[in-house]
Amino acid sequence: MTAPAVPQPAVPDLAPAAPETAVPETAVPQDLHAELLDCLQVNLAWLARSEHGVSPLALGARLEFAPREDAPGALPTVEPATGTHVQHTAAALGLLVTSRVTLPPSTGTPPADPGTVYVVADAFHLPWVPYHGHAHMDHSFLLGRDAAGRAVVRDGYHNDTPYGPARPGTWTLTEAELAAALPDGARAFRVAPAGPPRDATAVVPATPAAVEAYVRAYREHPDREAALARLTLETWLLARARRLHAAHRAAAGIPAPGAEEHVASWGKLAEQTFLAHRRVQRGRPEPAGPLGRLAELLHADTRVFAAPDAGGGDDGALRTVVAEEAAAVLRVTAAELLAGRPLTEVPGFGSFRMVDIVERVEERLRVEFDADDLVPENLHDLDGLCRIAARAHRETP
Repeated sequence: MTAPAVPQPAVPDLAPAAPETAVPETAVPQDLHAELLDCLQVNLAWLARSEHGVSPLALGARLEFAPREDAPGALPTVEPATGTHVQHTAAALGLLVTSRVTLPPSTGTPPADPGTVYVVADAFHLPWVPYHGHAHMDHSFLLGRDAAGRAVVRDGYHNDTPYGPARPGTWTLTEAELAAALPDGARAFRVAPAGPPRDATAVVPATPAAVEAYVRAYREHPDREAALARLTLETWLLARARRLHAAHRAAAGIPAPGAEEHVASWGKLAEQTFLAHRRVQRGRPEPAGPLGRLAELLHADTRVFAAPDAGGGDDGALRTVVAEEAAAVLRVTAAELLAGRPLTEVPGFGSFRMVDIVERVEERLRVEFDADDLVPENLHDLDGLCRIAARAHRETP
């Protein structure tokens, strides 16, 4: 689906030239933030931004470490399955997938009804991306028709690959070119607005057990070249997700002291892992550093983005946590609450929402509020919630 954005050697691209760009680059939204998005996210984000006014940074609201295994014994990966990723990306942007159509092999003809479809196909056959003729992976683009009925492809992907740079653009294709780009068929999705973006700002901390299992799988895998090749992609995905989350927080006015340095450390780890892979490819000894550094940075995510310190002394961090959980329940931004908006002025606030907020804060901080503290004067504004949250945090063993 993606490839690491780390320094790569030049590789001659023997694929035919891409179709001629038909629309100037200014057609690409200036605030697409394409360099922060992967090849499936970016074109749903383009659709959401240009047609529904939703910021692509909504995709960075939730940060979660959730590795999965494609098969028993396989290396764990943080790269989600394509179908799941499309569904979650759409929901995070406030979009609903309304239909799915399988475009048959050897034809690029989209469904007859008008409008833009979001398409997932094999990048190996797509002439406008550098993977063309080189690598098989799922890749997305937007497909529509111009006034003359010609196929128009929009692709916002921005990355530096082993086969050259991918940059956002718009291309007009003949019917023959479109059919040649989809020799194995493709999956086409239509989406519609479904309300505001789904996710409030939140971080699901990586548990020590999950980090240890993930790192151990890569450390103990017998094929070191295969393990490091996969780990190169993994660290790129992890670094990109943290850059996106930090950008979302900055735009939303939600502080995360140390985020800039932390994100830079993830970028350095992606480069370090790529270099380790290249050394092993050449028969040289594997450097010992990347896997230890990977564990350190996964644990540091919580310290930088999620929880107050263990003693509860970081009032700013605790206040941010409480605001994020209240915002998630009330479907507003944490920045609004941190700026002083009373909870009682948010439409829909009431006893049921108040209980939801309390339960979410308790779960996030792993504390239990004193029953005597659960009175209206403590629960109707952010200051009151922070007072009882700090007290519960101090009293938790």
